Amino acid sequence: MFAILKNTTYRHLFLAQVIALIGTGLITIALSLLAYDLAKDRAAEVLGTALAIKMIAYILVGPVASAYAERLPRKKVLVTLDIIRAATALFLPFVTEVWQIYVLIFVLQSASAAFTPTFQAMIPDVLPAEKDYTNALSLSRLAYDLENIISPMLAGLLLTMMSYHNLFMGTVLGFIGSALFVVSAKLPASTYKNVVGVLDRIKQGATIYFHTPRLKGLLALNLAIASASAMVIVNTVVLVQSTFKLTEHATTVAFGLFGLGSMLAAFTLPKILDKFPDRQVMMIGTALLVVGLFAGIGLTNYYALLALWFVLGIGHSVAQTPTGRLIRKSAASQDRSALFAAQFAFSHACWLITYPLVGWLSTNLGTMYAFIPMAGLALISLVVAMVVWHKDADVAFTHTHDDLLEGHEHLIDNEKDGEHSHAFIYDKLHDGFGKPLP
Repeated sequence: MFAILKNTTYRHLFLAQVIALIGTGLITIALSLLAYDLAKDRAAEVLGTALAIKMIAYILVGPVASAYAERLPRKKVLVTLDIIRAATALFLPFVTEVWQIYVLIFVLQSASAAFTPTFQAMIPDVLPAEKDYTNALSLSRLAYDLENIISPMLAGLLLTMMSYHNLFMGTVLGFIGSALFVVSAKLPASTYKNVVGVLDRIKQGATIYFHTPRLKGLLALNLAIASASAMVIVNTVVLVQSTFKLTEHATTVAFGLFGLGSMLAAFTLPKILDKFPDRQVMMIGTALLVVGLFAGIGLTNYYALLALWFVLGIGHSVAQTPTGRLIRKSAASQDRSALFAAQFAFSHACWLITYPLVGWLSTNLGTMYAFIPMAGLALISLVVAMVVWHKDADVAFTHTHDDLLEGHEHLIDNEKDGEHSHAFIYDKLHDGFGKPLP
């Protein structure tokens, strides 16, 4: 997995991702503590609303921003967005009202909504080989998981010396560090050549998405993943500090156990994905999330919570890490940016549903009772995914393209001129069954 770090460009981008994620992790913990400080018993509702606003920014801004961003120099776009995020985070320590949290989160996450799909769509160009890209996905997942461990540990250490308000400064430093690593990287030029309207690009990504069975299944899995992660992110501080009457430090440990489970799964996934199909792996990971959510109904103490969060972390990583592989095999390079933006928007639409839902359920029905409907939602999502993403969709279909010249990108990508085979794909060269157009 770590051999791909020998690629200088990817190494710099990976370091940019890691340091920005640590800053983002600190802001997640600091926001949880800030919401609890300002709202007490309504903390879950406030945090759920703040995170829903984050998702609105991602959904509204992400596809539009990425469509424009791919026409611009990648390095300038990414550095500018990091600067915007750092500048916005500077104001968070001075928040005294709940509405101020909402405004600043919208601005900060709007910049992130433009940054993430632009960053993701660039990685296949940096690492075109399938094996390297698979390792990059696992390493990226590992970076997210290490953030879930390092950020709580760092936050716990800092909280012994300073107020949680100062954790926001770690976010500022993280985004500045990310910008510096992006500046130092030699980024590949965008493959985007034709000027296409923003709405057309959004429509292009959505059209491919909803004509591809594995991606329709992915959308359902996204909702199950969001159901579990929303319970963890929104309710950790409430469960630890209100239900079990423990400290801020105990909250950071709980976040850390979720990250630890996810990290351990990410370490093993590359070898697992070499032996088993993406569909099978993701279904198993999602099933683990469903079982974990149902088990949450019987939580009685803090140590049981830690064990459950660890299991949910494993399921979260197993269900989500192969997502990039599905996007890559579902589109040619010229369509990939639009498809990443579509996945970005659709996955965050799921969180837009689950974040405020968990906040409302926890505030009005009780934190423990929130596990029941969220487990039910995850179970329904899993069943839908199994139905719409049928196994035949990933069976390679052998065919030819008589009108393509030797050396065409599609033939090269599938490692054979003339007759070749690949799984289902929906684009300008293929009809709805992955076969070549007449």
